[in-house]
Amino acid sequence: MLQTLIWLKRERRAAIEPHVPPNLSRPLHPLADRGARRGDDFPVRGALAGIVDAVTLAAIFALFFLHGVRLPREALLSGITDWRLHAAILGSTFIVFPLAGLALSSLFPGLLTPALWTGMLFLCALPSTVQSSIAYTSMAGGNVGGAVAAAAFSNLSGVFLTPLLVTLILGAQGAQISLAGIGKIVGLLFLPFLLGHALRPLLIKLVAARPKLTTIVDKGTILLAVYGAFSAAVVEGLWTRIPPGMIALLLLLCLLLLAVVLAATAAIGRFGGFSRESRAAILFCGSVKSLASGAPMARILFPGAAAGMVILPIMLFHSLQLIVCAWIAARMAPSIRKRAGINVAPSVTGHVPSFI
Repeated sequence: MLQTLIWLKRERRAAIEPHVPPNLSRPLHPLADRGARRGDDFPVRGALAGIVDAVTLAAIFALFFLHGVRLPREALLSGITDWRLHAAILGSTFIVFPLAGLALSSLFPGLLTPALWTGMLFLCALPSTVQSSIAYTSMAGGNVGGAVAAAAFSNLSGVFLTPLLVTLILGAQGAQISLAGIGKIVGLLFLPFLLGHALRPLLIKLVAARPKLTTIVDKGTILLAVYGAFSAAVVEGLWTRIPPGMIALLLLLCLLLLAVVLAATAAIGRFGGFSRESRAAILFCGSVKSLASGAPMARILFPGAAAGMVILPIMLFHSLQLIVCAWIAARMAPSIRKRAGINVAPSVTGHVPSFI
C-alpha cells in the first residue's frame, strides 16, 4: 500500500514540475505521506494514542479558526455577482460527485471492502481543494477570480454540507454516522470557523504577519490526522484484511471517478453557455477534492481504525487529481491564450491562497 502512495507522489511531481514554477511544484501535502508511513512504522497505542487524539482535535479547532480568520469576505460576496459559475461548481462538487460515487458503488459493490467504499463515498462529499484548483485554473488561462471565490465558498459550504451528505449517502448504504460525530463537526469545525471569521478584522494583520504559524497548523493537522488514523489501523490489523490486489482496484476506481467527474464538469461548462475561461474554473474547481479538509473530518466522523480506511481513498485520489489536472491544464493553456490573443503564459508565481 505504501509503495503505491510513494509511486503516486513521485508521478505527481513529474506531472506538475514541467508546467509550473518551483513554488507550486512541491507536493501540496507531503506530510500526509509522511504521516501514513510513521503510522505504519511507529503506531501509537493505549494512553499515548489518547494523547495523540486529543492533540489532533485541538489542532483541528485551531485549523478551522485560522481558516475563518484568513477567508476574505470579498471572496464570498463576489459569489452574488457570478451566481451561475458558483452554482455550477457547487453542483459539481456536492451533487455530481456523490451521484458518481453512488453509481460506482452500485455497479461494482464487490470490488472493495465496505470500509473502503465508505472512504470512496466520503471522498465524494468533500469540498474542493483551494490551492491546486486555483493554480490549475491559472495555468490554463482561466477565470482565476471566479476560481478563488468558488473554492473559498466551496470550503465554507463543506463545513456543514459534507457531514450532511455523508449522513445521507452512508444512510442509503445502510451505514450510520453517530450524532456525537455530527456534534464534533459543529464544535470543532463550524463554530471555530465562524468565530475566526467574526474576529477577522481584529486578527487578520496578526495572522498575515505570521505565515509560518498558519503553515505549521495546516500541515501539522494533516500529519496528526493521518498518523493517528493509520496508527489505529495498524494496531487493529486492518491492513492485513485488505487483499493485495485491492489497492490497485481502489486506484483504478479513483481514476474512473475522476474521469467521470472531469467529463461531467466539461459538459456543464460547454452546454451551460460559459466562456472558455469560466469553463476552466468549473473544470478544475469542480473536479478536485480537499485532503486538508478530508483528513480532519474523517478523524472526527469515523472512530479509531476506521478513519485509516476512509482516508486512504482520499490520499490516492488527491495524488491522481494532481497528475491528471496538471496535464490537462498544460494542454488547455495554449488554446485559451490563443483565443484571447495573449502570447505569454499566465502567471502562477504569485501568492495562491490556501484556506483549506
